[in-house]
Amino acid sequence: MSLKKLLIAVGITSTLITGTAYAHEDVKNEAVKARMMAMGKMGGSMKLLGGMMKGQVEFDAAQAQMAVQTIQDMAAKTPALFKMPEMDPKSEATLSIWDNYHDFVLKAQTLEQAAGAVKASITSASDLGAVMGALGKNCKSCHSNYKK
Repeated sequence: MSLKKLLIAVGITSTLITGTAYAHEDVKNEAVKARMMAMGKMGGSMKLLGGMMKGQVEFDAAQAQMAVQTIQDMAAKTPALFKMPEMDPKSEATLSIWDNYHDFVLKAQTLEQAAGAVKASITSASDLGAVMGALGKNCKSCHSNYKK
């Protein structure tokens, strides 16, 4: 990877992380803040992949694979992050998470598995459509039921 590509990728990643942290600074409940940060990391990774897919961000296979790894890692952490039914006015989580916790956990595990299955397949920008489809479908299945 060239230095220019590395600097662009680092800039995008730090902007996404800083923006996520800033957006959640008013959240008082630390458990909710941790959940929101994890969801923000997944969202930021999806945005990076989408930007590469659309040609708005220069494609870099290693960066794309790292973004999918972040999604996989955060999906693995999701059940523990949502174990306790803690809320905050800024949270977008719905109480139905805890009413249907088993289903919620299964959806997180399915996303984790999907990310693991597609990560190595990313070798060119043309691979990102299928990757985004697989990951997006799983994200949507959870958001449709468990996000405001």
